Amino acid sequence: LHAAGIEVILDVVFNHTAEGNEQGPTISFKGLDNATYYMLTPDGYYFNFSGTGNTVNCNHPVVRNYVLDCLRHWVADYHIDGFRFDLAAILGRALDGTPLPNPPLLELLAYDPVLRHTKLIAEAWDAGGLYEVGNFPAYGRWAEWNGKYRDTVRSFLKGDPGVTGELATRIAGSPDLYATRGTAASVNFLTAHDGFTLADLVSYNDKHNEANGENNNDGANDNNSWNCGAEGPTDDPEINALRTRQMKNALAILFTSQGIPMLLAGDEVARTQQGNNNTYCQDNELSWFDWDQVDDNAELLRFTREMIEFRKHHRELRSTAHPTGQVREHLGLPDISWHGERAWQPDWSAESRLLAVARCGTGDDDVVYVAMNAHWESHDLELPALPGGRSWHLFADTGAEAPYDIRTPGAEQELDNAGKYLIGPRSVVILVGRTDDPDDLDTP
Repeated sequence: LHAAGIEVILDVVFNHTAEGNEQGPTISFKGLDNATYYMLTPDGYYFNFSGTGNTVNCNHPVVRNYVLDCLRHWVADYHIDGFRFDLAAILGRALDGTPLPNPPLLELLAYDPVLRHTKLIAEAWDAGGLYEVGNFPAYGRWAEWNGKYRDTVRSFLKGDPGVTGELATRIAGSPDLYATRGTAASVNFLTAHDGFTLADLVSYNDKHNEANGENNNDGANDNNSWNCGAEGPTDDPEINALRTRQMKNALAILFTSQGIPMLLAGDEVARTQQGNNNTYCQDNELSWFDWDQVDDNAELLRFTREMIEFRKHHRELRSTAHPTGQVREHLGLPDISWHGERAWQPDWSAESRLLAVARCGTGDDDVVYVAMNAHWESHDLELPALPGGRSWHLFADTGAEAPYDIRTPGAEQELDNAGKYLIGPRSVVILVGRTDDPDDLDTP
């Protein structure tokens, strides 16, 4: 993987073992030293902040050293590049379960010399209700799965009212959560190994976990999903077209947001779990990757590839500093600006389902304009004027039929009517303000 230029992040689960509660089996730690390795009530029962019956006592000195030894081994001997910690809020709990203000384990990992170049990523919540997104004890090292990004973008995509203002905060790198850590602390995602896939997110209103044998009681209920008019598979061409457009909308927003984008394997080809949002127990078609979908959903795969390339082409989207609105002297435009149907006039009202953002960086003469319309109606957009020598070029319009839904970065088509653009219902439009001839630039 390293030879191919790919880093390896290992998912680690130090918050529980497979030994369950006091009724569970004795496999390892329970038989070695039960009171040391688990959080126990005064009566000897198990605290269950993990949802599996037990919780590892991570901040006990013996357990801390065990965790550190494991991570050092994987880094020193296997050259792992980083770790994602499952239910990491548990790693900050004391023996009695109360959150610690200065958790010894998290501090130890942050400052360990062997781990100094590794990435530390926290799932900053647990099954006991401790939610620390934006408040995880980071020590200048920890990044987080940004659950608030996931929830906000999902709500916006399905057309919920009152989320446009928070959407702006999330796509700008969540400065309310990571002002002191920078945008790289925010791992932006819409789907993960837990929960719906992207295809299921736009195909089901409710989870369908009957195959798991728990009467559909397992798995999360707060999915913020919308089936686009029919529950599950359908032959309705309009619904299927809307679902494809919604998946493209999600990808377009994800890859133009500041922060670190995380894509669930299979979302690029519309992998489905048939509405099951908790497939950990399924070793079958529900959890396997169907390689036939690479050909069957080539349109979505192409869209995903071009969005990834677009992000690589534009440094302003990958900046680790939060935007401030400071004017870039080489363009005469702020590093970030918000727009609505009228340029420079965003609509922050509760009923607004349309938001556009323009981004420009330092030393990059391109301006990136992203308009996001979650409304079920079209809107005429007035585009902000560009400095002399530059014009708007169309990169992506999810409302257009393939192959006109997206271009190759650098080969965008110049708009005929540069001052206006009609954005379709439930669509995302991405424009690039650039010149085809650098000699034509009239830089302020």
